Amino acid sequence: MLKVEGLNVFYGDMQALWDVSFEVRPKEVLVLLGANGAGKSTILRTLSGLSCAAEGSVTFNGVRLDQIPADKIIQHGLVHVPEGRRLFPDMTVEENLIMGSLAPEPKRRRQKTLERVYGLFPRLRERMGQYAGTLSGGEQQMVAVGRGLMGLPKILMLDEPSLGLSPLLAQEIFKIIRLINSEGVTILLVEQNVKQSLKVCNRAYVLENGRITLSGTGEQLSSNDHVKQAYLGI
Repeated sequence: MLKVEGLNVFYGDMQALWDVSFEVRPKEVLVLLGANGAGKSTILRTLSGLSCAAEGSVTFNGVRLDQIPADKIIQHGLVHVPEGRRLFPDMTVEENLIMGSLAPEPKRRRQKTLERVYGLFPRLRERMGQYAGTLSGGEQQMVAVGRGLMGLPKILMLDEPSLGLSPLLAQEIFKIIRLINSEGVTILLVEQNVKQSLKVCNRAYVLENGRITLSGTGEQLSSNDHVKQAYLGI
């Protein structure tokens, strides 16, 4: 579904990604694991057109995404929910959600998708007229994920969705990820909660210093000695 080949990405003179290649298969949950600064967010930014690769290619359902701008990428169904939520704090919950549906097809189906989002997140229906900046961290993350869903993603890219949340709220977010995936949406997940990520994923890649060093199923990586020592504290 998505094929990434030989990505080399720089920030000025500093190289952030080194010959990164991987693939995402239809209807799976794929996780990118790694420490802070490993290059996980850079991968998502490059896929969504926010960063440019010096070398390499990104092909999505046969279309070269690395050759088109970010606003066109989202129209192909690759939707990015960034780290830190990036909401509009002085806009209401519903206004923030609507901002995710500005492309032609999502705009046409906006009302139906909005009902779907409120079905997934009943709390947001209760707070639809509340300013996003006044919500709790967990509620803001729900808005961020909901805004991503408003774009009708074929692949939903989530960057650290459990960051800053209590363990209970983080568990709720992972349940929602599983539910979204069960409805047919492919998930590309960047997450530092390695234990939960490996439980929810079909496959995972480990990124270290801008390079992919390991890959396998969630079960395989959960039993890998290096992963256990470096990421699971076992």
